Amino acid sequence: MLQLIQAPVSQPDLTLPEVAVRVERMKLAKRVWRAVAEDGREFGCELEKPLKHEDTLWQSERARYVIKQETEAVLEISLQIAPSAAAGIGWAVGNLHLELMAEPARLLTPDDKAARQLLERIQVSYRETTAVFRPGRFARVGVAGQLQSGPGMKESAIADELGRSHKH
Repeated sequence: MLQLIQAPVSQPDLTLPEVAVRVERMKLAKRVWRAVAEDGREFGCELEKPLKHEDTLWQSERARYVIKQETEAVLEISLQIAPSAAAGIGWAVGNLHLELMAEPARLLTPDDKAARQLLERIQVSYRETTAVFRPGRFARVGVAGQLQSGPGMKESAIADELGRSHKH
């Protein structure tokens, strides 16, 4: 039976077991789509605004169905560089209308030919990897220089989401 979804669960019960609903980024950016959870439950989404990675899509008395955005190929740029260099890289990526995500220790951009050519032209080292890519997400350093988010850390991070309105 298809479960119709119009919005994420506003106050999910975090004590319930989690069932993953795996969705690729481009589908997740849409407002109308279908998906099947790992346990076979089917969902049809007709949303007012797109869902995000880790949103609770639906919950029953026995389980909480959580969006798990699929990883994708990205280029990782270490932020072990001067702040002015990081700003320059961000400007160059944005100037080509490429998408960017920032974490406290790295920048990510989708792995495509234009991004590779840009980084090679401006002589920026990068490495190929995979990650959950969330364009327009910029994690920041918190009080006293403590990192608030990064690879493997929970979503309790301080992060700014520029969102779709910033997209060119």
